[in-house]
Amino acid sequence: MKSLNTNWTKISILLFFFGSITNSFSQVSIFSHEKYISVTGDTLQYRQLVCDYDTISKYPLVIFLHGSGERGNDNEAQLKWGVTNFASTENMKLYRPIVIAPQCPRNMDWSNFSYNDSLTLQPTPTKPMKLLIELINQTIKNFPVDPNRIYITGLSMGGLGTFDAISRYPDLFAAAVPVCGAGDVSKAQDIAHIPIWIFHGALDSAVNPNLDQDMLKALTKAGAHPGFTQYPKTGHFSWIAAYSDPMMMAWLFKQHK
Repeated sequence: MKSLNTNWTKISILLFFFGSITNSFSQVSIFSHEKYISVTGDTLQYRQLVCDYDTISKYPLVIFLHGSGERGNDNEAQLKWGVTNFASTENMKLYRPIVIAPQCPRNMDWSNFSYNDSLTLQPTPTKPMKLLIELINQTIKNFPVDPNRIYITGLSMGGLGTFDAISRYPDLFAAAVPVCGAGDVSKAQDIAHIPIWIFHGALDSAVNPNLDQDMLKALTKAGAHPGFTQYPKTGHFSWIAAYSDPMMMAWLFKQHK
């Protein structure tokens, strides 16, 4: 009997393991392969998820910015962390988002900050950020996007990119969720009207949590009411908990301009 129970335990583990892999592949496969080419010939590869489509509805648009480790040109790596949570059956059923996950080319960045004790937003966006904004505008024209429900989120390099985007284009986004990121505290007044929920790990050695804490203080001083979640025993991978949080998802999709 002990051997039989042991075998069933092994089988159950294998079924769970392969089921998880199958579900993960299924979520990735529903993101279509896309490419945006600007009028000057510059290219931004991206993956796109359209959860539903009819002739009368308007849909929320989610922009997801990956971290530095997923840069490249395979149009695959950006789906490694976080974004597939938006493709769960539950979230697609409840929120019906259009999701765009662009891929930043190697040796480039979503954000353009200088750093000397604190981050300072530079006057011009990076090429990937410029292309991303053009892609968003094209998507608004070509898809039934609700212009009052455009959201942006990102992790690590993408968390900095999230703060960069809302600081440069404060009238475009209805809400933002930067995860283990950082921003220019001098821009807090410009983005105080945007609902923001910040996530960070207290033990993060890659992006100092003090940077997000400084943004929290600056936003609060500017009259904003940002959400702030700092996981006490988490390092850099705070996005695992952040994007698995149903409260975050529910909060995000409730936001309107």
